[in-house]
Amino acid sequence: MLRRTMLQGAAGALLTGQARAATTWRLATGYRAESFHGQNLLAWARLVEQAAGGALRIELQPNGSLAPLAQIPAAVREGRAEIGEVIMTGLTKEMPIAGADAVPFITRHYDDAQRLWRHQRPLAEAAFAARGLRLLFAVPWPPQGLYSSKPVSAAQDLRGLRMRTYNATTVRIAELLGATPVDVAMVDVGRAVAEGRIDAMITSAVTGVENRVWDGLKYLYEINAWFPKNAVFASEAALRSLPAAAREALLASTADAEARGWAASRQAARESVDELRRHAVKVELPAPPLALHLRRLGERFALEWIREVGPQANAIFIPYHSSSTS
Repeated sequence: MLRRTMLQGAAGALLTGQARAATTWRLATGYRAESFHGQNLLAWARLVEQAAGGALRIELQPNGSLAPLAQIPAAVREGRAEIGEVIMTGLTKEMPIAGADAVPFITRHYDDAQRLWRHQRPLAEAAFAARGLRLLFAVPWPPQGLYSSKPVSAAQDLRGLRMRTYNATTVRIAELLGATPVDVAMVDVGRAVAEGRIDAMITSAVTGVENRVWDGLKYLYEINAWFPKNAVFASEAALRSLPAAAREALLASTADAEARGWAASRQAARESVDELRRHAVKVELPAPPLALHLRRLGERFALEWIREVGPQANAIFIPYHSSSTS
């Protein structure tokens, strides 16, 4: 099982509303408090409270309880929450630069993902700022693998399967592979597998473990499709309304929260793969025909994204590829 290492004791106080502070901020997320993202947020909230001397308390509102995932940016802009967490791939319609996270097969490992984020971040910060929001930090999900109910050695093996999707990129991949897209939220994946509504999906090992997919999806291919990031952001107006010391304590803590989150993502990836194997999921690298087909798909997606987004896309990809070490 995944270890819950990040200040488990803090979770109860932060979720039950004990120890009221002078100012309480609501942090809206669509994800579980028990996930490594949630645990990182709880640890960060506790440290902010300590650094602010109790003048600021951050209260986690998980599972879409304050607002559904897609509506969290609006909730923060409208003052229903002061901080939000969303997956960046869900922002591409209003914030095209966030779509760099959804261009598949250009990041092979965590070091690649961190290089991409270094080049993406300044543009993302500007896009959030234009909407009255302050980007605080971002943490990736583990690499996205390909789950299947049957062995897959080539792209044609996916034809006709019902593939779980959760954004425009996964829908397009399913369609290009000849699979049928089935929109399923992350929190509903386990039920969809148990009910036999999906035969395949591209998602992380963590999501597979959290949803106990091993009864229906027996194969995981480590295609490392992409490393989608959850972005944590605050209302600029709410930030400006804080006392200077509390605002500085919050902002000074974000670099550590990001570093801790990336380390937790790496750990969660390792532990989740081990857990899947313990439940008889066969974890393999993709066969060469499948890997080649997916790499070509990645080139196609990258070119299309550059055409769609324009110079900002090149402002990420040119330095990213130029700084590649291999």
